[in-house]
Amino acid sequence: MGLLYTLFFGLLASASVWAGDLPVEARVERAMLGDHRSESNIARNSYRHPVGTLTFLGLQDGMTVMEIWPGNGWYTEVLAPVVRHHGQFIVASYDTEVPNQPQYRYRLQEELLNKFSANPGVYDQVAVVPFSPPESNSLGAADSVDLILTFRNAHGWVGDGIAESVFGEFARVLKPGGILGVVQHRAESTADPVKSAETGYLPEAAVIDLARKAGLYLEARSEVNANPDDSRDHPEGVWSLPPGLAVCREIEPEMERAECNAKYLAIGESDRMTLRFRKPID
Repeated sequence: MGLLYTLFFGLLASASVWAGDLPVEARVERAMLGDHRSESNIARNSYRHPVGTLTFLGLQDGMTVMEIWPGNGWYTEVLAPVVRHHGQFIVASYDTEVPNQPQYRYRLQEELLNKFSANPGVYDQVAVVPFSPPESNSLGAADSVDLILTFRNAHGWVGDGIAESVFGEFARVLKPGGILGVVQHRAESTADPVKSAETGYLPEAAVIDLARKAGLYLEARSEVNANPDDSRDHPEGVWSLPPGLAVCREIEPEMERAECNAKYLAIGESDRMTLRFRKPID
């Protein structure tokens, strides 16, 4: 029996080492299906395409990676185990020391920290930086980060009038040659950025301009997160679409609510731009 146990645990150890030696893309695929994730979050892989997205945005071993405003941690659940032992992973999340923020920020930050403490085997190497601009607006030392990632956040910064300063801070902390990866709900090209931001969408040119003003250049764009079925003109903006389905929440009776949900589930999640910017080396 002792020999069997030794062989069994030896195989487990070997499998663990083998998993750690997998290429980045394979580790992303393993992480996005991991048992540390809820079924609902795993189901969203088909909308968010983490393998294609993170590969395109330039994730590599040895990087210092920073995720901006991770929310409930959907992408954090993927990034933390992938970067663990292969680089440094930082989340820049809401600064709860800043008063008078929307209440959801305090709740999300508490839930995120609870997620980390409940599963140290996944999150023990994650560093946390408080970031609630303009009051709390530093992401750390200059020229210190290889890859900054932000998913579906830029409309909020435009709406709050802080987008230029936020992108400027990204440029400051990126290393020369570092990458900014942006995934954002995409408005029509002719949309007014301030008005479309109210619905969660931004025109692609507006995001590119924000990065350009910060001193970053557009290196490439991808359609990995495109959705041609998204008309962008929903009653509750992007929040009408899954996962929120906001436009259907108050509908009664239940049968009519189910029909409403089915309509928006058939569309899927939003049409999204996926942009890779780089900080010049010179």
